[in-house]
Amino acid sequence: MARTMILYALALALAAGILDALEYRHATRAFSTEIYIALLAVGFVALGIWVGRRLTPAPRPAEFQRNANAIRSLGLTPRECEVLELLARGQSIKEMARALAISPNTVKTHVAHVYGKLEVERRAHAVDKARWLALIP
Repeated sequence: MARTMILYALALALAAGILDALEYRHATRAFSTEIYIALLAVGFVALGIWVGRRLTPAPRPAEFQRNANAIRSLGLTPRECEVLELLARGQSIKEMARALAISPNTVKTHVAHVYGKLEVERRAHAVDKARWLALIP
């Protein structure tokens, strides 16, 4: 950050030096406000472009890659990963039971295990944490 500030200070000093070296005294007297506003505008545009490039996240890879290390460290079973994916799709317990061909009570057990392993208490938190850990797309 300090390096960037020093670069901007040097650039502004260089611009002021160029104006003085070319002896544009008449132009700077007649249009001093406009010239300084233009220099500030150029400086802020450059700063905005730099900040925008720094803060804009890099595009995600087109192909999702599941974080196998996180699954292994959390101790998630393949069935719990399936339940987590269905949770992310917003399916109800009954819909998940039909999709997985198991009873709703078994789905509730899997959901409780997923919540416990992810250390969350709500569906939205589980989905957010799973996406953050790259467990689900």
